[in-house]
Amino acid sequence: MVALDDRTSVRAGNGTGNGTGNGTGNGLGAGLALAALATVVWSGSFVTSRALHDSVPPVQHAFWRWIIAIAAVTPFAARTAWRQRALLRAHLRYLLLAALLGVTVYNTLVNQAAMTTTAGNMGMIMAASPVLMALYERLGGARLGARRVTGTVIACAGVLLLVSKGSLTPDFTAGDLWVVAGAVSFGSYSALLRRRPAEIAGPAFLLATFVLGALMLFPVFAVSLAVQGGFEPTTATVAPLLYVGVVSSAVAFFAWNKAIERVGAARAGLVYYLQPVCVALLSYALLGEAMGWTQLLCMALILAGVALGSAARSPARIR
Repeated sequence: MVALDDRTSVRAGNGTGNGTGNGTGNGLGAGLALAALATVVWSGSFVTSRALHDSVPPVQHAFWRWIIAIAAVTPFAARTAWRQRALLRAHLRYLLLAALLGVTVYNTLVNQAAMTTTAGNMGMIMAASPVLMALYERLGGARLGARRVTGTVIACAGVLLLVSKGSLTPDFTAGDLWVVAGAVSFGSYSALLRRRPAEIAGPAFLLATFVLGALMLFPVFAVSLAVQGGFEPTTATVAPLLYVGVVSSAVAFFAWNKAIERVGAARAGLVYYLQPVCVALLSYALLGEAMGWTQLLCMALILAGVALGSAARSPARIR
């Protein structure tokens, strides 16, 4: 999820695709396939968080994820970041805030949520985060049409139904609330991402936020290590960490950026809304998590609300 729950590259790739989505033929098919690959990979991050919930403390999970991600990204981004070091210093406060929201806080909250809720629930609740982004746009002065408002209401209804387990009496688990907090963190990060200085190259931005986020996480990691102790480095713990550090943070970023280059950010972004379906299927297949009528109904409501709220005013505008 991220990843930087894993969506940072959306902003970084806008310069190559111009957001137009004018891909045709094989280019269109390849672009959508790359976007789908990134979405499936990010969906796996929720399953990984749940799989490690009883073997790796949440903060340690987050910290080692970003250490591995830094090692994976550095060969491709270090040269650019070094060339732009003066520019990065000039925008240090912005980078610190972006790293805090997108790296330090968001993924740690998701890992904490995995202690007491299912991967399927995490994926579905996080699917409402784009609607939260629309609300931030409204607070920033943008006008929201009836379609976005209606989509927001539908998606929020799906989230409330999900965390209340289909009951009119609220029955929130701690994990559900942690995911809601994570969605707020990611929505705030995404709103901030719109103001990223255009002169900062995407690779330099990613590496800088990864490093700063890990540094801010280190004190909490040290406390967790002292209080909870470390975890046993076995195949069952190291392999998932390598997955989220390398695959979710490096491969998925590459695939997503290439997708935007081929088909544009708008069209690639629509594929992201397959995430709740991917998470539910992966958690069912790999973790044995059950899917009842409540989960299916919530999935339908959240997807419908997000799709409606995020759609362009006219279908003709989505090329």
